[in-house]
Amino acid sequence: MITTVTLNPAVDKTYTAARLLLGQVNRMDSVKNIAGGKGINVAKVLRQYDYPVKALGFMGGYTGRFIEDYAKEIGIQCHFTHVKGETRSSINILSQDGYVTEVLEPGPTISEAELTLFLEDYDRETKDSSLVILSGSAPTGIPSSIYKELIQRSKKQGKKVLLDTSGQFLKEGVMAKPFMIKPNVKELEILADRKLKGLEEIADAAVFLNRQGIEHILVSMGAKGLLYVREGEVIHAKAPKIKAVNTVGCGDSTVAAFAIALESGLSGEDMLRMCIGISVANAATLESAVIPRDLAEELKEKAEIVIL
Repeated sequence: MITTVTLNPAVDKTYTAARLLLGQVNRMDSVKNIAGGKGINVAKVLRQYDYPVKALGFMGGYTGRFIEDYAKEIGIQCHFTHVKGETRSSINILSQDGYVTEVLEPGPTISEAELTLFLEDYDRETKDSSLVILSGSAPTGIPSSIYKELIQRSKKQGKKVLLDTSGQFLKEGVMAKPFMIKPNVKELEILADRKLKGLEEIADAAVFLNRQGIEHILVSMGAKGLLYVREGEVIHAKAPKIKAVNTVGCGDSTVAAFAIALESGLSGEDMLRMCIGISVANAATLESAVIPRDLAEELKEKAEIVIL
């Protein structure tokens, strides 16, 4: 069993338009409501690859019910902590000029009692999991130390924890030494406390974190692919080029692919190929975290792997 935690899920309202003009009336060509949030996206990908998944986090209101109903439909075991506030919506506007514009709501305010209830749910529901995946931002009322605490709780139970977050949540989360982190370059710069110019500096920053006790560091670099560090070894996976339709969820697809590789006993180059295949295939579809598996298989064979 794999458990995903999404503290701040969202209904992703995905629009398509010829272009987006600031300060003017913009008429959309289409709209699709998608159950989302980073951990939800991870769970969606895992279910497409037939892995048993349990989903935790905060859910509230109509939007929360929409996400939970969808999750149950695709076979995710839902153990959400229900709150009084309304789960947020996020707006993704995909324009034909290639730009993706995101408008992200902050989410509901979580009370101290609701947080206490969630921590009880977390301890109970992760007991039967081999892997715990913590993803995304947190709503108002949640302390920035939340991921640090969750990692510590899971490590006491002997669980491996994957962390994919940003900002202060990331800075404090890495203090607990999760099994794996997946920063992008900007997030890695926050951890390194400096600008990182070029592949060598990115690799050096990731190696430093690896030596501090984080066993696996997977850096997402957009069109430049992935940089992977384990046991001081640095591997760069270059992604094949495709026509991107929607890049939302590519990082979440990478995390899901890493989990699949881990559960399957893959490592090194094979793991990176799976991450490249699934994440790049995600960009080829309008709905985030819906993977054309045949395309993913084709793309993973086209990944260029270089040991640095």
